[in-house]
Amino acid sequence: PPGGGVPPGGGVPPGGGGAAGLQQQQQQQEPMSTSGIADQQQQQQPPHHNTTDILDQLKELTEKTTESANDLRYLEQEQESFFISYHECTKINAQLSHLTNQQHVTPQHQEMIANMEKKKQIGEQELSVKVSGLVQRRLALVEKLQQTLDRLMLLQQRILDQELTRWKRDQQMAGNGRPFNDKKLDQIQEWCEQLAEIIWQNRHQIKECERHCTKLPLQAPGGVDMLPSLNQHITRLLSSLVTSTFIIEKEPPQVMKTNTRFTATVRLLVGGKLSVNMTPPQVTVSIISEAQANGLLKNDIKNHHSGEILNSSGTMEYIQSSRQLSVNFRNLQLKKIKRAEKKGTESVMDEKFALLFQSTFSVGGGELGFQVWTLSLPVVVIVHGNQEPHAWATISWDNAFSEQGRVPFHVPEKVPWSVISEMLDVKFRASTGRGLTQDNLTFLASKAFRSGNQLSDYSNQYLSWTQFCKEPLLDRNFTFWEWFFQVMKVTREHLRQLWVDGSILGFVGRRQAEEMLMSSPSDTFLLRFSDSEMGGVTIAWTSEDTNTDQREVFMLQPFTSKDFAIRPLADRISDLRQLNYLYPNINKDQAFSKYYTPVSETTHVPGAYIPSGVVTHVLGWPKPGLETNSCPTTPAPMGSPAASSCATPLQQNAGEQKPSMDSPIFDAANVLADF
Repeated sequence: PPGGGVPPGGGVPPGGGGAAGLQQQQQQQEPMSTSGIADQQQQQQPPHHNTTDILDQLKELTEKTTESANDLRYLEQEQESFFISYHECTKINAQLSHLTNQQHVTPQHQEMIANMEKKKQIGEQELSVKVSGLVQRRLALVEKLQQTLDRLMLLQQRILDQELTRWKRDQQMAGNGRPFNDKKLDQIQEWCEQLAEIIWQNRHQIKECERHCTKLPLQAPGGVDMLPSLNQHITRLLSSLVTSTFIIEKEPPQVMKTNTRFTATVRLLVGGKLSVNMTPPQVTVSIISEAQANGLLKNDIKNHHSGEILNSSGTMEYIQSSRQLSVNFRNLQLKKIKRAEKKGTESVMDEKFALLFQSTFSVGGGELGFQVWTLSLPVVVIVHGNQEPHAWATISWDNAFSEQGRVPFHVPEKVPWSVISEMLDVKFRASTGRGLTQDNLTFLASKAFRSGNQLSDYSNQYLSWTQFCKEPLLDRNFTFWEWFFQVMKVTREHLRQLWVDGSILGFVGRRQAEEMLMSSPSDTFLLRFSDSEMGGVTIAWTSEDTNTDQREVFMLQPFTSKDFAIRPLADRISDLRQLNYLYPNINKDQAFSKYYTPVSETTHVPGAYIPSGVVTHVLGWPKPGLETNSCPTTPAPMGSPAASSCATPLQQNAGEQKPSMDSPIFDAANVLADF
C-alpha cells in the first residue's frame, strides 16, 4: 500500500518528500526522524568531513558488492560442478543397476559391479562434500549480503534523513532569507545515484542466489532461508530511496496570489541511474488544504484538490550533461481556491495550503512500479496586495519554527525571543543588505512585548503568535509584524544604501532619540523609523534658542514611500538647512552627498517650458531665536530653504511679505515669492 512522506513544510518521513506504492505490495520502512525548532538539529561534523566520510563508505560498499558478486560466480561454478558430479553418479547408479539386474552374472561382471560400487561410494562422498561446501558458501554469501544491506541501510538513513533533510531545511529557511547553497543537491544526487546502483546490484545478487537455491534446494540442518527476507528488505530500501528522492528543487512562491503566474521545478535524483528517463513520467500538480495534507499521512492521496491550477501537468526531461531528470513548470497559475470555514479570529491569511506533486513510473523493465508524491512548503493564498504582510507573517513563522515530522501544518503558539530575533535579523538582512544589531533587536523586543523599558535580555522570554501579528501595539491600530514589515519594505525600496552605510539609525524610540540629541551640538540630526506611522521615517534634530540658550529637539512629520518616490531622502536632507551634522558629529554632505541627485544645467529655449523642481522645507521655520547661520555647502535649487537662507536682503524682505500659513492663498504666494 502507498506510504506517506512530507518534506519539512509538511510531515513524515523526514527527508522524504514522497510516498510510493510498490506493485508487489511491499511495505515502506519507517525512516528515522530528525528535526528541531529554529534549525537546532545542525550536525556537529563539518560538511567537508561528512562528504569525505560518505564517499569512503560508498567506496567500501562498492568493494563489498564486487566481492559478493565474485562469491556468487564462484558459487555458481561450484553448483555447476555439483550438477556434473551428480550426473556422473546418476550414470554410475544406472550402470550398476543394469549389471545387478542381469540373470547370468559372470566373474567379469562381478568385478565390474565391485568397481562400480566403489565409484558410486567415491562419487557419493564427493557429492556430500560438495553439498556441504555449497551450503556453507551459501550461508557465507547470505551473511555478506546481510552485512552489506545493514550498512546500506545506515548510510541511506544518513544521506536521506540527515543530508537531504538538512538541504530541505536550508531550502525552507531560504524562504525567510537565509543564504542557500542549492548546488549541494548535485552532491546529494551523486550519493543517491551510487546508493541506487549498489542497492540494485545487491538486489540482483540476492535474486540470483534465490534462483540457484530453487534449482538446487539445499538447506542446512535447522537453518532458516534468509533470502526471501533479504529480498523484501532490500526492495523496501530501494523503494525508500526512490520515493525520498522525488523532491521539489525549486519551491513555488509561499505567498501565492490568484491569477498570477508562478513556477516550480520537481526532480527525481535517481531517475537517470534507474533508467526512469527511458519512459519519461508525467507529473501533475494540485493544491490541497491543511486537512487534506493530514489525509496524506493516512495514505489517502486520491482526488485531493482545493482549487484549480492551470498548466498543471508536465513531462520529466532528462538532461544528459547534468544527469538530471526533472520537470520545470513555467506557467502555473492558480485560478480558484476553496477555503475552509474560519473560527474565532482566524483570517484567510492564517490558512495554509500546499502544492501536491504526483507521478507514477516503473523501474527494472516494469518489475517495480511506484506511485510517488511530494508536498511543497506551506503557501498562503491571497487575492489582494494588502493581504501580503499578514500572509508573510504566517509563512515566516512557519518556516522558522516548524518541527520536523509535525502534523501538517502545526507550529508552536509561542517561541523564545532568541529564535524570533534570529528570524527577524535574517529577513531584514536579506531584504535590505544589512542585518540588525543587538541594540536594534532589543528595541524590537521592547516593542513586541509592549514593554515601556528596554530590558537587557529578552532572549528567554516567550512571544506568542498573537503578540507577533494579531494584537495591535499599544495605542496603535497596527500589529508588531505590520510595523516591522513596512519598515523592511520602505528600507528595501528607498533606503537600502543609506541603511547599508549606517546613515540610518532607524530602530530608536522617540525618548531615546531626544536624549541622544540633547547632548549633541546644535543642528545635529538622526533618522529613525516612526513609531506611529507604518513605513515612516522621521528626522529628529536639535536646535538651540539663541535668546534663551535653551536646547530643543524637533521631530519632522514622517516621510513614507510616497514621499520618497517624489524626492529621495538624501535630497530632502540636502534641502533642509537646519540639518548639518548626522549623529553623532558627521557632516551631512560627507554622509549623503554621494546620494544627492545631480543638478543639471539647462539652457532655456525660447518658447519652451521652463522645468521646475520640488524641494523640502519645514513649514513655519525658522522660528524666532532658532535661525541657523550656516549654509549647506551643496548647491541648492533656487527656491529651496537652503537657497533662501543665503539670499540677498532684497530676497529675504520679499520672503517676509508672504501671506501667513493660514491664508487660503499661502501655497500660490509661497511659490510665486520664490521667483
